[in-house]
Amino acid sequence: MRALSSQLLVSLKWLAVLAPVAVTIGSASAFFLWALDAVTRLRFANPGLLFLLPVAGLLVGAIYQLYGRSASAGNNLLIDEIHQPGAGVPRRMAPLILLGTLLTHLCGGSAGREGTALQMGGGIAATFGRFFKLDAEHLRTLLMAGVAAGFGSIFGTPVAGAVFALEVLIVGRIQYDALIPCFFAAVLADWTCGAWGVGHVHYHVAVGAAHGMLDPWLMGKVVLAATAFGLASALFSNLTHRFTAAFQALIPRPELRPVMGGFLVIGLFFIAGTGDYLGLGVLGNRPDAITLPAMFTSTEIPALAWAWKLIFTVVTLSAGFKGGEVTPLFFIGAALGNALAFGLNAPIDLFAALGFVAMFAGATKTPVASTLLGMELFGAGHGLYIAAACIIAFRCSGSAGIYSAQRLRAS
Repeated sequence: MRALSSQLLVSLKWLAVLAPVAVTIGSASAFFLWALDAVTRLRFANPGLLFLLPVAGLLVGAIYQLYGRSASAGNNLLIDEIHQPGAGVPRRMAPLILLGTLLTHLCGGSAGREGTALQMGGGIAATFGRFFKLDAEHLRTLLMAGVAAGFGSIFGTPVAGAVFALEVLIVGRIQYDALIPCFFAAVLADWTCGAWGVGHVHYHVAVGAAHGMLDPWLMGKVVLAATAFGLASALFSNLTHRFTAAFQALIPRPELRPVMGGFLVIGLFFIAGTGDYLGLGVLGNRPDAITLPAMFTSTEIPALAWAWKLIFTVVTLSAGFKGGEVTPLFFIGAALGNALAFGLNAPIDLFAALGFVAMFAGATKTPVASTLLGMELFGAGHGLYIAAACIIAFRCSGSAGIYSAQRLRAS
């Protein structure tokens, strides 16, 4: 009885800590999603903002050079602090990444939003951790819960968010010790984000494509496509690391790297002949725009749309612009899935969905979270094909992912 009372007391204490953290993160995600939509529509209304991308890059670079300090390490700092608490996650991380991401998207940088969500979540959690004077072990758990809350609320996928926070730390191993705090924080943050009236994009995959008995012929096509998704995710990760190193070697001053990146993105815009590969890639400024939702229905997506988005994103992020890689990975994977569906005579919507999550699995080394992400977004009825695509893409993507702080084994 005494042990049960003690356990209940601990649970109530954690609830008192996690609730305000999750509500704050969910509210921050709601504001970020609203602001991101606003700056994207502002860019559509003023296409000339693209030509200010080098200026935006200079601002982002200078702000991080002057005030960023350790916060410039971004998601890798969060992972390092969870592995082994050190100097801590600075309070400035959340506002800096929010400002940097909005400037990036306002002027057309090809970036995502997951990096912003994770860093806001981690920064807010760390601030609450200092307020509650948590020790290193409890702070570690709170940081993981913050990551889960940020991911779950920004994509509307709390289950995947909880597992992602546990799986992303060590490749090939999930640490379940913080599962309950992560799950609670992700669910509450997602609910809070929705309570503010901010919704998420919905993707439809035909139920008939995955229900009923397993189709061996379709599964064979899924295996082939998943292999391609894994190789594409490896290409994305390797190019990102190589371009980052090249920018650092060629341009010693960090604040000038995004300036050069901005000019390169403008050049890519003229070469591609379209602005559809700029920004997040979810919204379009015309009915026939190449967007992420269009990958699920359109038969007019260019076969190399995935490659264009890949290079736009690699240049943007490697140069030092802010935002994250995940939504561009969704775009790249869905576009590649759309193209492969034609070549394999497979359902477009299903293969776009498989590419969506399999690219994420390969690049982040989180096949379990990616499978759950697919089920939350596209329905559990497609679970067998989703799981197969994520697992095979993960195995075909090599050992290096987009997060350099990930560990390959427990140490």
